[in-house]
Amino acid sequence: MSMTYGPELEEMRTSLRKFTTEKLEPLARQIDATDQLPPEVVPLLAEGGYLGMRLPVANGGMDANLSTYCLVLEEMSRVHRVFNLLVSASSGMAPAAIAHLGTPEQQRKYLDGVVSGQRRGAFALTEPEAGSDSAAMKTRAERRNGKWVLNGRKHYINGGHKADFIVVMAVTDPFKKSRGGITAFVVEKGAPGFEVARIEGTMGSAVIQLAELNFNDCTLDDSAVLGEVGEGFKVAMSHLSEGRMGISAACIGTSDRLLEMSIEYAKGRHTFGKPLASRQAIQWMLADSAVELACARALTYGTLKSLELGEDVGVQPNMAKLHCSEMVGRIADRAVQIHGGMGIVKGFPVERFYRDVRHYRVGDGTSEVQRIVIARSLVGRGH
Repeated sequence: MSMTYGPELEEMRTSLRKFTTEKLEPLARQIDATDQLPPEVVPLLAEGGYLGMRLPVANGGMDANLSTYCLVLEEMSRVHRVFNLLVSASSGMAPAAIAHLGTPEQQRKYLDGVVSGQRRGAFALTEPEAGSDSAAMKTRAERRNGKWVLNGRKHYINGGHKADFIVVMAVTDPFKKSRGGITAFVVEKGAPGFEVARIEGTMGSAVIQLAELNFNDCTLDDSAVLGEVGEGFKVAMSHLSEGRMGISAACIGTSDRLLEMSIEYAKGRHTFGKPLASRQAIQWMLADSAVELACARALTYGTLKSLELGEDVGVQPNMAKLHCSEMVGRIADRAVQIHGGMGIVKGFPVERFYRDVRHYRVGDGTSEVQRIVIARSLVGRGH
């Protein structure tokens, strides 16, 4: 398998690396120092054309292919995970679903401003009793007097407290559930009966926050239905492969940066008169990280190429997400160990990367769920 995106995209990587190094790296240091997102970040990403890049040209996007998008996520993740999240949120589940399934009115109403960074969307699927098992959701939408009335709670919604619109999954037929009983709705900020109940931080960077959203008799018109009634679960599942590839690319970018930092530190740090890089224990850590990263690249880039050729990739996206998310955790752990005291002190990127990457083994389908999906493809769903 190839270990590059191809000549054209690798050429793009050069200019992208220059942008992230010169423009975003100083902002990443500012974020770590203040725990605040500088106001110039979103306009800077918008000016560079990185927001909404997967959206169709008709919606202001670039209609970028999946490999181009993943390359951008990979390079952004070398600097700070928040840049990755801002880029992916502008092209991810909520705007992508509206772009592909929304009526012309919905597209104009919600997507105008996404590319410029003036509007943000969020995707609300996860509930207290429905995380990896999305079909177990309890949020309900019922027909009353010609309206839809939404009741329920969603949590761990990335950026939900700052979103201008939220694509919400709700059960409309409790007997069918995931087989035609879940519908997608677009709920606007400030809608009666909708509230942000709580904002939660995570073990990662303080600027990355999750929201708990409550819907108490939130009344919606038919115009809030996204796609067809009962087809919401398909909406949720249709973009999962792309999401997994995006996460895989982000893990590769972070791992690459951590390995670079570890090599540089090991060559410059001396113990007992010799550089750390001359110690076999350190060499083996670096070698293991390099091998795992090479395997991740081969699997991820190969799967991306197959996806763009329209080939049936089966569970390869699941494999990529599983391998890459587990890999970045191991490489981050080795990086901390190689850096010693510097690796555990706040204010140094290694420490922040170590905390941030732990999310990848949980979000967008845990490692355990990926293993279940992969195993079922091997032995059949009946086992």
